[in-house]
Amino acid sequence: MDKKTKIILADDHKMFAAGIENLLRRERDFDVVGVYHNGREVLEAMSKNRVDLVITDMNMPGMDGLGLLQHIKKKRWKVKIMVLSMYDDEEIFQKCIKQGVHAYVLKNADPDELIYTIREVMEDRHVVDFRHVLHQAEEDQDQYDQYDHFKTTLKLSKRELEILKLIAQGKSNKELADILHLSVYTVETHRKHLHQKLEVSSVAELVKKALDMGLS
Repeated sequence: MDKKTKIILADDHKMFAAGIENLLRRERDFDVVGVYHNGREVLEAMSKNRVDLVITDMNMPGMDGLGLLQHIKKKRWKVKIMVLSMYDDEEIFQKCIKQGVHAYVLKNADPDELIYTIREVMEDRHVVDFRHVLHQAEEDQDQYDQYDHFKTTLKLSKRELEILKLIAQGKSNKELADILHLSVYTVETHRKHLHQKLEVSSVAELVKKALDMGLS
């Protein structure tokens, strides 16, 4: 097995942090090495241990997320940083980007969105775009809740259902990437997973499957 990604979580909401920790521990390539509730605890842990990725909230007591980002940037540690926030605010987003953040994910995003984004960040292929942040928050994402049966039985995420619907509408990978504010590589990866999960080998079979599911 390839080397696991060593991850630190920082969030002062202990129940939420525990939920994210459990989500990440299910992935065989992730290793959650610490969960902390303020920035100072994170800095102390990072000074003693090798860490590949820090996922932090913005609002924390003692030292908040922005303070943590500033300290990490000042120390020039070679670590990837993701912000997991409840704010779909461009000013906050831009402040994070200026501090070297590699990704910004909303707390109400689909769990698979977080998993995919972590892997994209670690492979240096994540596209940092505020339009993508807004897309995570769009209310019409709830339209895919009606497909819970497929999400459960076929293990499809909201993102995969969304891409499947757009494929059924005849969209190309480039068009999908533009609509969803993703990289073409990410779209190709999603399509590959759809082929595997739906057990199809061609675009025609994939479109037929989407139509049979009522996605058009």
